[in-house]
Amino acid sequence: MITGRTLLIPSLAAFLLGLSAPALADSIQRIVHPDGTVEFTNVKSKNQPRASTGNDTVYRYQDENGVVAYSSAQPAGAEFDVIRFQCYACDPDSTVDWRKTPLFTKPFRSEIQTAAREFGVDPALVRAVIHAESAFNEKALSPVGAQGLMQLMPGTAEELGVHNALEAAENIRGGVNYLANMLERFNGDIRLATAAYNAGPAAVSRYQGVPPYAETKAYVERVGILHERYAAR
Repeated sequence: MITGRTLLIPSLAAFLLGLSAPALADSIQRIVHPDGTVEFTNVKSKNQPRASTGNDTVYRYQDENGVVAYSSAQPAGAEFDVIRFQCYACDPDSTVDWRKTPLFTKPFRSEIQTAAREFGVDPALVRAVIHAESAFNEKALSPVGAQGLMQLMPGTAEELGVHNALEAAENIRGGVNYLANMLERFNGDIRLATAAYNAGPAAVSRYQGVPPYAETKAYVERVGILHERYAAR
């Protein structure tokens, strides 16, 4: 009997929770350093975990020493949360041709322009991130409530001042606000800002660059391609 509860956490919420979305290994441990940064490191689980249930799932649990750990295999003898990382452009094995896939050049034009102007972000980058997060589905809803174009979890939305995450203008404004914060934090470096949008700013700071996670590397590359294509249009 599984005693854990399932959380579906898209990339934006992953940052705010201090999580990363690495390529899954036998075990992934989260280490919080004194300076507040967070590092994920592959370790051997002390709980003799059962066989992995799939490469899209991470189990979060405490080992017998009280250390919070993350594993791609279900831990035995410990209560756990199940986390599935999700976004449209994050699958390293995606067969989409990102240089040829149709663009969304017309939807939410005024909402994107308004938020981009307010927070000083390139609207082509905003459009690229929305494309990567939800493929422009304003009603996108995860099983646990992540909502809208930029897939905001309720707690994340509240922190960003978003009252209705299924309302396009509010959702976009919240996501662009966060993206602007990442751009400011990483001195305007788009690759680092989008890596932080996927893997969390702590991971980017810890690795002093794009974290070596398959999902994050795929996401950054694809957002970069989409950004280039939207800017050209």
